[in-house]
Amino acid sequence: MSGEGGFTVSEFDACLKRLDVPGWPALYYHSLPALGALLGVDTARLPYAVQVFLEMMVRLQGHPAYTPAHVRAMAAWRAEAGQQDEFPFLPSRVLLQDFTGVPCIVDLAAMRSALQRLGQDPSRIEPQVNVDLVIDHSVQIDEYRGAGAYAENLKREFERNRERYVFLRWGQQAFKKVTVLPPGLGICHQVNMEYIGRGVATGTDAQGRTIAYPDSCVGTDSHTPMINSMGVVGWGVGGIEAEAAMLGQPMPMLTPQVIGCRLVGKLAVGCTPTDAALFVTQTLRAKGVVEKFVEFFGPGLANLSVADRAPLANMTPEYGATMGLFPIDEATLDYLRQTGRTAAQIALVEAYCRAQGMFRDAGAPEPRYSEVVDIDLSTLVPSVAGPKRPQDRVEVRSLKESFKKALTAPVDKRGFGLKSEQLGATASAGDYGTLHHGSVVIAAITSCTNTSNPTLMIGAGLLAKKAVAAGLTVPAHVKTSFAPGSRVVTRYLEAAGLIPALDQLGFRIVAYGCTTCIGNSGPLLPDIEKAIAEGEVVAAAVLSGNRNFEGRIHPLTKANYLASPLLVMAYGLAGRMDIDLTTEPLGKGRDGREVFLKDIWPTMEEIRTLLAASARPEMYVQMYADVMQSSPEWSALPTRTGAVYAFEPESTYIREPPFFEDFSADVPGLRDIRGAAVLALLGDFITTDHISPAGSISKKSPAAQYLLERHVAQEDFNSYGSRRGNHEVMMRGTFANIRIRNHLVAKEGGNTLHFPSGEEVSIFEASERYRRAGTPLVVLAGKLYGAGSSRDWAAKGAQLLGVKAVIAESFERIHRSNLVGMGVLPLEFLSGASHQSLGLTGRERFTIDGVAGGLTPGKLLTVTATSADGSQKRFQAKSRADSALEIEYLRHGGILPYVLRQGLNGK
Repeated sequence: MSGEGGFTVSEFDACLKRLDVPGWPALYYHSLPALGALLGVDTARLPYAVQVFLEMMVRLQGHPAYTPAHVRAMAAWRAEAGQQDEFPFLPSRVLLQDFTGVPCIVDLAAMRSALQRLGQDPSRIEPQVNVDLVIDHSVQIDEYRGAGAYAENLKREFERNRERYVFLRWGQQAFKKVTVLPPGLGICHQVNMEYIGRGVATGTDAQGRTIAYPDSCVGTDSHTPMINSMGVVGWGVGGIEAEAAMLGQPMPMLTPQVIGCRLVGKLAVGCTPTDAALFVTQTLRAKGVVEKFVEFFGPGLANLSVADRAPLANMTPEYGATMGLFPIDEATLDYLRQTGRTAAQIALVEAYCRAQGMFRDAGAPEPRYSEVVDIDLSTLVPSVAGPKRPQDRVEVRSLKESFKKALTAPVDKRGFGLKSEQLGATASAGDYGTLHHGSVVIAAITSCTNTSNPTLMIGAGLLAKKAVAAGLTVPAHVKTSFAPGSRVVTRYLEAAGLIPALDQLGFRIVAYGCTTCIGNSGPLLPDIEKAIAEGEVVAAAVLSGNRNFEGRIHPLTKANYLASPLLVMAYGLAGRMDIDLTTEPLGKGRDGREVFLKDIWPTMEEIRTLLAASARPEMYVQMYADVMQSSPEWSALPTRTGAVYAFEPESTYIREPPFFEDFSADVPGLRDIRGAAVLALLGDFITTDHISPAGSISKKSPAAQYLLERHVAQEDFNSYGSRRGNHEVMMRGTFANIRIRNHLVAKEGGNTLHFPSGEEVSIFEASERYRRAGTPLVVLAGKLYGAGSSRDWAAKGAQLLGVKAVIAESFERIHRSNLVGMGVLPLEFLSGASHQSLGLTGRERFTIDGVAGGLTPGKLLTVTATSADGSQKRFQAKSRADSALEIEYLRHGGILPYVLRQGLNGK
C-alpha cells in the first residue's frame, strides 16, 4: 500500500522490533530510533510528548484516520512555531469522574435509543477503548464533627444519588469496556496514578502479536494532566470529545508547541511541592501557555519525586496548558515500586523507554523546545493563592497586607469593593464567636492535588501532633475537614500514629472524594451562615485544592485561598487569613505562652523518617485488590439490564437529552447567523463555574423552581453537578452562578435584559422568550472565556438556551473545543479589539456572515451589529473552528450527531 511522501506502510512496519522483558512473553514495539534512521531524524532530541505522538502515528497506521503523511509531519517537528499540520489523537483509554461521567453515559444511552427508533442495531454504540469511571465528585461534607462524620456523609451520598448510581450500574453492564469504580474509593486522578495508570501499555495487533506502547488517556476532568507526573501523556477534554474518543473517533490535534520548563535547584527548608505548584502556575499563566504543551526538564527533576511532581502536573489547567508533562525516569520507577506495581510492569516501563530513547538520564542532551522558561526551586518561599484565582500567588509573609488591600480594591480588579466605613464590620455567631473580614470558616485538607503526596500528608499529621502537644485548638467558627484522594492515605497515617492528633484538631476524615475543592463543602452551621449574611463580612475558606473561583467553594465565602495541607491547618488554627504567620502567633498554648508556626513546623528529616516507617507498597496492593467489592452500599444497589436504557420522564436526575430528537441522517450544514440577540455581555476570565456551576442550587433559581414544581424538597436539591443527567435542570442552571457579572444588568447573578421588552428576567426565562420568537442568540465576552473546569455542560447548556455563537477576546482550550462539539461557533475579536473598544452595548442585533460560504479554519467572518435606531457597526471576527474536522462537526450540529451518523453508515 503506497503512502504519501514516498514512504509506504510496509516500510514503517520494518520499524517493528522485538522487546525482551523478564516476566513477559514475546513483546514487540514500534522503534523510534529505527524510524529516525529511516527518516533521517534524531528522535531522542524531540520533546518527550512529541516522541509519544510520533509512536502513535506509526502504530496506528492501520486505522483509516492515520496516514504515512502524519508520520512524516510529526517526525519533522521543529522547535520553531509556525507548523499548522493536523494530526489525529486516539488515547488508549478514557478516564471519567461521575459529575461528567453520568452525562457521558446518558448521551451514549440516548444514542442507542435514537438508533433503535431508526430501526438500527443499538449495540453499534459501543466504546472501543477502556473507560474507567471513578465516582468521586458527589460526596458532600454534611457532617464534620464527631467520629461518625464519614459514615454519615457516605449514607447521605447514597440517599441523594441512588438513582444516578443505579443508572451507572446499568451502564457498566450495558457497555463492555466501561468499568465503574464505586464511591468511597478515592479521587479519580489519585486513583489513576496509584492504580489505573501503567506508564507503558500492551495490546494485540491484527497479527496476534503483543505490542508495547506508551500509556495515554484523556479525561473528562481538567485535572487529568496529574497523570503527566508519572510520564503518561494525557489531558482534560469535555465529555463530548471524550464520548467521541470512547467510540473510536480520533480527536484533531494541531502541531504541538512544546514549552520547556527547566527546573534547577531544590526546595528550601519550609517550602513544599504545593508552593512550587503555585509558583509554576503564576509564572506560566503570566507567560501565556494556553493550548500549548509544557514539558518539565532539567537537573531539578532529580530533587522531585513523582509525588512531588504531581501538584505541578495537576495544576496544568490553572496555568492554561494542555499538559504539564514529566519524562519517565528513575523517580517514575521508584513511584511504581512504592505503589505496589508488579516487578514485571516496572521492568516493562524501564526496558521500553530505554529502547525508545525516552528514559531520562542525568547528563543526556536536552530536548529541543519551542521556548524555555527557567525556574530555580531554591528561590521559592511559602505561599498561598487567592482570594479569587489560583494564579494569584501571595507569599505567606505578605498575605496580611494583600488581604487588606483586596477588601477595598474594585471588584473588577479581583477585590471586594468595600468602602472605608465597612472595614470594621463584625458579626456575632453566638457560641461560635465573632466574625470579621478574613475570618476562616472553612479549612479543608482536600483534593488529589496535594493528598496524593505522602510527604505533605505526613507533614500535616506531624503539624497536628505538635499543635495538640502545644495545646492549640481550632476556633469554633472553622469548619474543618480532611478528605483524602485515596484510602491508602488513611492506612499510612494510621501506621504513623497521626490520626488521633488530626481528629483532635477537627481534621477528621469525612470522605474519600473531591468535597470542598469541587464545591461540595456542605452547609456551615446556621449561626455562622446567618452572621456572614447579616453582617456582610468577607468570610474566608482555605483549602489544599486547585480552584478558588468565585462562588465555587461555598456561596458565603467570598475570599478563598489555596494552600498546602500544612498551611491549611495553620490558618485553620489561627482562624483568620489577615495574619502574618511569619511574625504573629497562631494562638496561645495551654501554658499561656504564644505559639508560632515555626514552633510546630515539622522538619523534612522528621517527615522522611516517619514516612519510611509507615508507608509500604503492600498497602496499595491491599487497598486496590478488589475495588469492585470495596463498597457494600454500592454492591447492594439493584442492577438494571438490557442494551437500551428505559428513561423515566418523571425522573429529576436522569432524563433522555433532546440532542437526538427528530434526528435525521441528513447533514444540516452551515448557516449564517441573522438577527441574533445578546444573551449575556461578559467580561474577562469567565470560568466554566460561572457558566455552569457545579455546587449548590440556589432556592431562588429557575432550577430550584423546576425541582420544587416536581415536589423535590430544598434539602434534596443536591448540587448542579449531581443533576447533570437532567438537561432541564442544567439548562436552567446555565449562567446561574451567583457571582457571574452580566453587564446588561446592574447586579451579580443569572439575570439579563430581554429585548425588545427591556425587562430584567432570568437568563433562562429570556432564552425561552427568544426561542418562542425564533430569535438566535450570541454571547459577548472578554479574555479567557471558559477558563477552569472541563465541564461540557457549559457548552451543552448554552446550546440548549439557543446560543449559536460566542464572540470573545480569547478562549480557554477545553471550552472552545466543547463549544464546537455542541455546534456552537466560537469567534474571536481581532487582536486588540473587544466589545468595549468597538462600543458594543449588548442591545444590538447581530448578523454573522461567511459561515455558510465555505467555512475554513481561522476564517475571518463579518459581524454586523445593528442598534434599535438602525445604526450599524461592522467588524471582523476570527473563526476558532481550528481544524477541518471541527468544521465537519459544526456541519453536523456537533460531535455527537456526527458520530451517530457515522454509526448509521456503518463506519
